[in-house]
Amino acid sequence: MEECGGQLDARGQDYLQRIDKATRNMGQLIEDLLKLARATRGELQHAEVDLSHLAKAAVEELRKSDVDRDIEVAIKDGVVASGDARLLRIVLDNLLGNSWKYTRNTARPRVEFGAEVVDHETRYFVGDNGVGFDMAQSDRLFRPFHRLHTEAEFAGTGIGLATVKRIVSRHGGRVWGEAVEGRGATFYFQLPESRA
Repeated sequence: MEECGGQLDARGQDYLQRIDKATRNMGQLIEDLLKLARATRGELQHAEVDLSHLAKAAVEELRKSDVDRDIEVAIKDGVVASGDARLLRIVLDNLLGNSWKYTRNTARPRVEFGAEVVDHETRYFVGDNGVGFDMAQSDRLFRPFHRLHTEAEFAGTGIGLATVKRIVSRHGGRVWGEAVEGRGATFYFQLPESRA
């Protein structure tokens, strides 16, 4: 494109743009598959993890990569859990990244991270006021390559939530999502011996 783009007609330029886009998508897919594979290998390094700190770092990265977005972010301070810090950062990167992405067309986007105790169980959550999803399709959420929105609507490979599920499962926990179409989604995860 750089060296010969000017010599091509509109059709040739279109072909090059399609090849470029497909190559980028394949590169992202390979990277996501490698992350999914890494999430299931190696020994867990359990420690007390400051999830609030990890969430703030993830949001800082999102803001750097998307400087034109004005998103209200609420992160509860002092949320800690027992787990592998590296893997829990991947969980938060994926969940917060999804909230960031799926609020793209929301007039006043809001993303939230926190924890709550329900029935003596600490549940961590990432919520937003984005497009949400149809709960009738929720069984597809955590399957690799299954998407509830088209690539044209929202970019992605369909690996992020599958990675989240594998990591949380490796910790002996569980993960689930709740949503209302057009009003946002909240993803919860629970980890054994965790506290807010």
